[in-house]
Amino acid sequence: MANIQISPSTSMQFEPSIAVNWLNPSVMVVVAVDFSTGSPNIGLYKSIDAGATWSTTLLSLPTGFVGIESPHIDYLFPNSFVVLAHAFDENGLSGTVISYTSNDNASSFGPPVVVNQGYGQFVNNDQVVVTTDKAGSSPFLGSIYTGYTHDYNTEFTPGNTIFFNRSKDGGNTYSDPTLLSSVTEFEEFPGIAITLNGILIVGWITQPPGVSDFNIRTSQDGGTTFDGETMVTSVVVVPSPLPGYQFRCLTYPSLSGDISNVPSTRGNVYAVWQDYRQGYSDIYLSISTNFGVNWGAPMPIADSPVGSQNFFPAITVSPSDGAVFVSYYTNRVNPPDLDVFLATSRDGGVTFTNTRLTTTSFSVAGLLVIGDYIGNAIVPQTDRLVTVWTDTRTGIANIWFEDNQ
Repeated sequence: MANIQISPSTSMQFEPSIAVNWLNPSVMVVVAVDFSTGSPNIGLYKSIDAGATWSTTLLSLPTGFVGIESPHIDYLFPNSFVVLAHAFDENGLSGTVISYTSNDNASSFGPPVVVNQGYGQFVNNDQVVVTTDKAGSSPFLGSIYTGYTHDYNTEFTPGNTIFFNRSKDGGNTYSDPTLLSSVTEFEEFPGIAITLNGILIVGWITQPPGVSDFNIRTSQDGGTTFDGETMVTSVVVVPSPLPGYQFRCLTYPSLSGDISNVPSTRGNVYAVWQDYRQGYSDIYLSISTNFGVNWGAPMPIADSPVGSQNFFPAITVSPSDGAVFVSYYTNRVNPPDLDVFLATSRDGGVTFTNTRLTTTSFSVAGLLVIGDYIGNAIVPQTDRLVTVWTDTRTGIANIWFEDNQ
C-alpha cells in the first residue's frame, strides 16, 4: 500500500472527487479545487495507468465567472465523465451550478453548461453532488442526477433548501430544478443513491437551530417525481469548527445503493454520516432493505477510540459483489494530526473492518478549511476501492491517492 500525491505541491488543492471507467479501469479521473492560478479553479488529474502516474490540467472557467469550486465527478458508459461544480462572480456571489461533460475519457470536455443560474445575494447554488445511473437493471441507465444546496436571500433572512436536476441526454441539457426539502428548515449538502431498477434516493440533514433529522425522498421514475419525506434518523450535528480544530466541519449524508446481483444484499441502500450523539464525532450507518421505505437503527462503524474525532465519511458499494466501503478522516492515530481510514463490510453492513489508508499522519494546525469532503470510486473487476483526500504532509494541502488493493 503506497500513498501517491497526484496534484502539484506548488499550490493548494482540496475537495477531491474521483471516478473510474468501469470498462477500462486504467482510466481514473480526479477533480478538486485548485489554486494554481490564484483564484479557485477545477483541477483535473487523470491517470491512464490505474493510478500509477497522473497528469494535471484545469477546466475552463465559464464566461462571466471568476472562480469555481465544490466539484464532483462521475462516470458514464462507455467512455464519458461528467463534472458538476459551483461557479461564482467577482463578488463571490451569483453561485451557479455548472456542468462539464467529456465523451473521450476526459481527454477533452465540451463547453460548460449552466444547470441552475445564481443571482447576486438572492440566489446562490452551492455544495454540488453528481451521481450517474450505471445500474444494469435500470430503465434510466445513463441519466445524470445532481443535488445541491440552494441558498436564497443570503444577506437578508437567509434560507437553505435542497434542489435537484437531471439530464437524460448525457449532460447536454438539464431539467428544470425540483425543490426537495422544506423551506422552513435549513439544510446542507445532499447525498444521492441509485439502487436496483433505477430507484433514486436523495437525502439531507436538517441543521440547527431547529431539530436535526436525516431525511430522504425517493423517485421511482428517474427523478421526474418524488415520494414524500421519510426520516432515516435524528442526528446530533457535529460542532463547526470541529472541537480542537479551526476548519469548518459540515454534517451531511453520503448514500450508496447496491446494484449488484448478490441475493443477500442486492437492492440495499446504505447511508452514512458523522454524528455527535456521544460527545465526539463518530461515523454512523443506517441500512434500508426495501429501497428507502424503512431504515434500520443507526450503528457506529469506525471502531475508533472513545473521544476521537471521525468525520467526512464517503460511502461506495461495489456493483459486482456488494461490498460496502466507507472512507473518512480521523485523529485516532496521532491526535491532533489526521489520517484517512477505510471501513469495509463484506456482509451487507453487519460488521466492518477498519484499516488505515494514510501512511503518515498530517497536521491541519491553523487551517480554516480543508475542504468539505473526500472521494471514493470502485474498480468493479477486482472489487477494490480507490480513494482521494486532502493531505498536508508536503507542508501545503494537496490531493493524495490510495489504491486499496
